Amino acid sequence: MPIRGQKLLSVSKSRWVRSMRTRRSHVIVKLGLGLHMSPNRLSNLTIVVVEDHDDARRYLGLFLDRLGANVVLARNGFEGLEAIKNYRPNLVLSDIYMPEMDGLELLREIRALGSEAGGSVPAIAMTALVTSAERVRILNAGFQACLPKPFTPDKLLETILTLLND
Repeated sequence: MPIRGQKLLSVSKSRWVRSMRTRRSHVIVKLGLGLHMSPNRLSNLTIVVVEDHDDARRYLGLFLDRLGANVVLARNGFEGLEAIKNYRPNLVLSDIYMPEMDGLELLREIRALGSEAGGSVPAIAMTALVTSAERVRILNAGFQACLPKPFTPDKLLETILTLLND
């Protein structure tokens, strides 16, 4: 079951950096709101985050929540698909390599829903394994953007805003 409205960690007003290692990647998330990251940058947007790593999912959710997005967190592709059907998001952020249903299979299932059911939602892939051939495969599968891990919050926000403003 997707987590909606999960109470995310509270963050002090000072900037801080949280670094964590996963078995596949090193994720660095800088939290704090500068001028370019005002709390309302993503207001009125619903974003589904599909990530199997608990800490990465939580920090992505916290970051997007702090920018004003309505965030729905999913642990795998099956939960992500359920969240998309139920919440009709403006954007999907999905890890590529996940157990049970990977990000590419998830995107095929999303597109099969059809436009009326949310199947045309823009999607950003997140992966630690990005060769030029893999990037082409991800974009050919239908993702509009591919973020190599680790990425900075600035890069994530820039990618989201560029994708949604096109």
